[in-house]
Amino acid sequence: MFQLDDQFLADVGLADLPEEQKKPFLQHTYDQLEYKVGIRLSEGMTNDQLDEFESIIDRKDDVIQAWLGTHTPNYQNEEVFQHLMQASNLPANDPGLRAEYAATKWLEVNRPDYRDVVAQTLEEIKQEIISSKDAILGASTPAQTE
Repeated sequence: MFQLDDQFLADVGLADLPEEQKKPFLQHTYDQLEYKVGIRLSEGMTNDQLDEFESIIDRKDDVIQAWLGTHTPNYQNEEVFQHLMQASNLPANDPGLRAEYAATKWLEVNRPDYRDVVAQTLEEIKQEIISSKDAILGASTPAQTE
């Protein structure tokens, strides 16, 4: 879907960010994206939906298995699950893999616009970074003394 990597940094004008600052900056950007997307996706959801999704995110296997059993009982045969399994190199019965799939599927069912929300939010963050890139780069280089 998207990558927060050196290409992202180049796209926002931060290719010259010192190497030791790239990973922390990308992690901060990811954290901001996750937070902002979470806020936007939660708008309009019921408390029950929020609780259910939180349980899936917290990897409560009983909730995950119950939800999958109700909404997609043959999930192991679905293309998305197969792709996740191949990408992660995990066995089909791995609880973490099941949780990741359940979170993705839950969003498809309850917030089918989630991919658009992520893309829009990422674009807003990119624009914020671009407008602040000189300050970010200025703060990342030590002041020179005369």
